[in-house]
Amino acid sequence: MKLIVGLGNPGFQYVYTRHNIGWLIVDHISSLKNAPPPSRKFSGEFWISQGTALLKPHTWMNLSGKSVREAFDFYKMDTTEDILIICDDVALPFGKLRIRTKGSAGGHNGVASIIGALGTMEVPRLRVGVGNKPGGGDMINWVLGHFSGDDRDGLPALLDRASEAALIWAEEGIEKAMNVANVKNKV
Repeated sequence: MKLIVGLGNPGFQYVYTRHNIGWLIVDHISSLKNAPPPSRKFSGEFWISQGTALLKPHTWMNLSGKSVREAFDFYKMDTTEDILIICDDVALPFGKLRIRTKGSAGGHNGVASIIGALGTMEVPRLRVGVGNKPGGGDMINWVLGHFSGDDRDGLPALLDRASEAALIWAEEGIEKAMNVANVKNKV
C-alpha cells in the first residue's frame, strides 16, 4: 500500500494557509479519486481509494509523526519508501515542486516529527513552494497566513500539478514522479 500524507493544522482558521498546502493537496487528490468520505483514524482523517491511502494528521503540524507512525504500524509497512509526505516549503518560490527520496527536515517541524517517529530521514517528500516572506521577518505569521493575490489565483493549477505528481508516485514510482514534478516545474 502507498500512503500519501498531507501536512497541516486542524482548525477553520488554518484552512487556506500556506502551512496547510499538504492538506489542500490531499483533499484535491481525494476528489480526483472520487474517494469516499474520510474516517477518523490514526489521529487524523484517513481514506483508502483504489489502493492508495490518504492521511491528514490532526495532531497539529509539530506532532505529525504520531499520526504517521500509527498508520505505518497498523499496516505493518516495512519501508518508508511507501510513504510520501506533502508539505510547504518557504525556500521554494510559490508553485515550484520538489520531490526528494530522503533528506533532513530542512527546518520544517512537521517533517522533523515524522523523521523522529519513523527513525529515518529516508522518507520521500513532495515539497511545495509557498515562497518566502517578502523582506524577511516573522516566518510563523507568514506560513500561518492565507494565500493572497497571484498566489491565490495560481492555487488551482498548483493543486492539479502537485496531485498529479503524488498520484504518479503512488502508481508509477518515485523516479517517474520526480521527472514530472522536478523537471516540468512551471512557476
